[in-house]
Order: sequence, then structure tokens, then C-alpha cells
Amino acid sequence: MLEATPILGLLAGLVGVADTLPYVRDTVRGRTRPHRGTWLIWGVLGIVACVSQRAAGASWSLVLTASQAVLTGVVFLLAVRHGEGGVTAFELSAMAVACAGVAGWVLAREPLVAVACVIAADLSAAAMMTPKTYRDPHSETLAMYALASVGGALAAGAVGALDVRLLLYPVYYCLANGAMALLIFVWRWDEYRAG
Repeated sequence: MLEATPILGLLAGLVGVADTLPYVRDTVRGRTRPHRGTWLIWGVLGIVACVSQRAAGASWSLVLTASQAVLTGVVFLLAVRHGEGGVTAFELSAMAVACAGVAGWVLAREPLVAVACVIAADLSAAAMMTPKTYRDPHSETLAMYALASVGGALAAGAVGALDVRLLLYPVYYCLANGAMALLIFVWRWDEYRAG
């Protein structure tokens, strides 16, 4: 399996880029309306996840995390002009969780603490956009979340070892994005059946 890790890591990075392109296209065209607070948090968390995974010894599985750290920043910049929402007290508390993860990592020198806090804050960010997505499931790009789930699975395969510190984030990324893709699909289907 170790000889496949570079291939899986590079594929995960390519899928990470590919999943963002339709989202950027749809945002610029006005079909997707990113939640500003969510993408701000995801941008910061992408950097924290990348740094903490690197500190834990990740190699090829980092390709996806690094690409997402950059690309979530791009989407956030687009969201400033084309998105909706802002920074609420709830969003600021999610950012505080991310900062606590960085502080915990620096103080404890334990990347697993940072990754766990990133996951908690990421779930908070996803929760912020969920009501908007429920009201208007077409305000998000389904393909991005489905492809991101595939990218997370590839990144998990690129870890090449059974190491919880390295597997936790890519497995979470796969499951969280897969769940969001499923919710968007179901909500669109319900809207279609009702209309």
C-alpha cells in the first residue's frame, strides 16, 4: 500500500482542485451563494489542519489538505462579494474553537488536539450554512461536496498506515462532505417532488 500513497495523495489533491472549480464557477455566475462566515472559518481551519497534519508526520495525504487551505481562501474572497451571511456570535465561537486547537497544539505539542478542535469548529461552520442550504438547496454546488468526499477517501488512502493522528482529518473530511452532498441531494429531491 505504501507505494500507492503518492498516487493517492496526488489524486486527492487533483480532486480537491476539481471539486472547487464548479463551486467557483457557480459562485461567479450567481447560482451558488457561499455563506461568508462558513468559508472564513473553513479557510482558517484549512491552514490549521494542514499545519497540524504536517506536524503529525503526514506526507502525501497533505496534498489535499494544502490544496483546500488555499482554495477555501479563494472561495471566501469570492463569498465577500457574491455570498451571504456574516460573522455572528456563533461563528466567532467556532473561530475560538479553532484558535483553541492551535493553542492546544502549541502548548501540548500534540497535533491530535489541534485536529480534534478543527473538526469541532468545522462541524460548527457546516451547521451555520445548513439552514440556508435547507431553505434553498440550489444555493450550494452538489458536485463540490460529492467530489470532496471522494478526495477525503483518497487522502485517507494516502496516509498509508493505521495512524489515528493522520487518518482522523481525511476520514472526517470524506464523511462530512459526503453527508452534505447527501443532504443537498435529498433536499433538492424533496423540492422537486413538492413542486
